Amino acid sequence: MAHEISDACVGCGSCKPECPVEAISEGNPYVIDPDKCTDCGACIAVCPVDAISQK
Repeated sequence: MAHEISDACVGCGSCKPECPVEAISEGNPYVIDPDKCTDCGACIAVCPVDAISQK
């Protein structure tokens, strides 16, 4: 199951470099490609506003 980024995203970008499979791309909010996401959860741990959750 992939993760998703909600509208609570503030665009800080801390999640993008944490993704080991480069599934996160810039946007407003940032976007996680569900086909690339391996459900590792690394992005959740670094999000300062808890905008990332499991889909």
